[in-house]
Amino acid sequence: MRQIVLDTETTGLEWKKGNRVVEIGCVELVERRPTGRTWHQYINPQREFEPGAQEVTGLTLEFLADKPLFEEVADEFLAFVDGAELVIHNAAFDIGFLDAELARLGPERGCMADCTTVLDSLELARQRYPGQRNSLDALCRRLGVDNAHRQLHGALLDAQLLAEVYLALTAGQGEIGFGAPEPAAATAIISSAPPAGPRPRVVPSPEDLALHAARVEAISARAGRNLWELAEEAREPQPEAEPA
Repeated sequence: MRQIVLDTETTGLEWKKGNRVVEIGCVELVERRPTGRTWHQYINPQREFEPGAQEVTGLTLEFLADKPLFEEVADEFLAFVDGAELVIHNAAFDIGFLDAELARLGPERGCMADCTTVLDSLELARQRYPGQRNSLDALCRRLGVDNAHRQLHGALLDAQLLAEVYLALTAGQGEIGFGAPEPAAATAIISSAPPAGPRPRVVPSPEDLALHAARVEAISARAGRNLWELAEEAREPQPEAEPA
């Protein structure tokens, strides 16, 4: 199963008021495993930010001025997500904006539902943690996902964090495929970082690996088993049956 964990940043909260997408970040999972393929793009919105939106993202119109318009990257974006299940936190927000962007290009471009299905991780979180805060930051804290480097909202960084949150949130649910996905060169379309500072992809250090091991133990404590244990068992040779 191919899934794309997706996040967008926008000039404001409502597409119906003419707000636009300024950033899209995507992370590919195949059989619940990150493949290393990502798609990321800053977009010139051709309009001002609403009050407060610019502070959330750290993006400026000056930084976005030389970035492509949505119409220039639409085909590439749609080709990347085509046929996948999108995993989005509060999916109605992102899909509403993306459909509005496609509608500006004409009715022949259709909508996101024409080429993808959608799984809303916010709804999953509300089912598992009713009555609790289920923002991305809250889920990172609850599920042991390190988000200390999330100083600002960024589409690719948030998609990477959401991928970890989604895998922890759904650990032990559904079918788990152990076949390795076909090797593919990592795809990353990354624009230069805005003046507010880079949004780094964390390279595991010894400390990171220790934190990862602690998180695996926490998942085991909650679910009884975890993906890594199951994978190890699947690789272990089975004893030969004794002759009757």
